[in-house]
Amino acid sequence: MIEADTLALPLRKFPKKMNAKCYNRGRLAILRIGQPLRIALEHHRGLEVILNNTIWLCVDSFADDQPVLAWREFRTQDRNQLHRPIACELWLYHSCAGLIMGSALEDLQQTLEKLTLH
Repeated sequence: MIEADTLALPLRKFPKKMNAKCYNRGRLAILRIGQPLRIALEHHRGLEVILNNTIWLCVDSFADDQPVLAWREFRTQDRNQLHRPIACELWLYHSCAGLIMGSALEDLQQTLEKLTLH
């Protein structure tokens, strides 16, 4: 399992909002398949996202799973509207991570939608 405390300090941190559809599908996949859940991004060669309850870490599988970016600090306390975006923090670990932060999340959402969750 990924321990958030063992990751290096990020180059940058941003407050972000994650699309509820992506977050809900990711949480459902974690609950049904188990954690950590490792998902290869289809449109980002070599990038994989490792999902658990506290952090969704995007790593470069071609570089010994070096962290690229992470969505973390999901603010789900007192959440009563499942259709609303989820506030979180986006941590950038790679100097070029900002170039793919949006497209990587879109790719993750599309990949999660293709998963069969029984």
